[in-house]
Amino acid sequence: MTLEVETPDPPELSFVDPNEYEDATISADDPTEVDYRREELQAFLEEGAWEEAFATWAADTDLEPREFEIAREMDLFAEFDFFWDDFADRVGYHAPGVAEDWREREYHPDLDSWGTVSAINAELTEFGQIVCETLKEEYIDWEAEYEPPEDLPDFD
Repeated sequence: MTLEVETPDPPELSFVDPNEYEDATISADDPTEVDYRREELQAFLEEGAWEEAFATWAADTDLEPREFEIAREMDLFAEFDFFWDDFADRVGYHAPGVAEDWREREYHPDLDSWGTVSAINAELTEFGQIVCETLKEEYIDWEAEYEPPEDLPDFD
């Protein structure tokens, strides 16, 4: 099903150690010295990667317009984070979502069921993955700088 809505603005990426997220892990001796290439990723998002990924996602999402509006009104799209994971040669991401305490906190008046919360969270995760794939396949032209140690066993 196609979701026909206006593309939200891309997020403003800032330094956050991805290891602080529950859904991301980056291997590094000193995470403060890792180049997550957020400035370059921000430029790519603004140059069209965000809009391309959104169009791809919107063409196939199961999110209903009402659920999309809840996510937009909660400003969840602005809470995405993208970062370069040199060790894995990929774009990593953190997808925002509606917290488990949504009933107690009353985040949004139209949040009325776990089904709605689950749909929003699942589709935001899917969208984040599509943004990462779009960035890697269409925009990123650098190679990972990580060099594995030479003493790793050969599994061939």
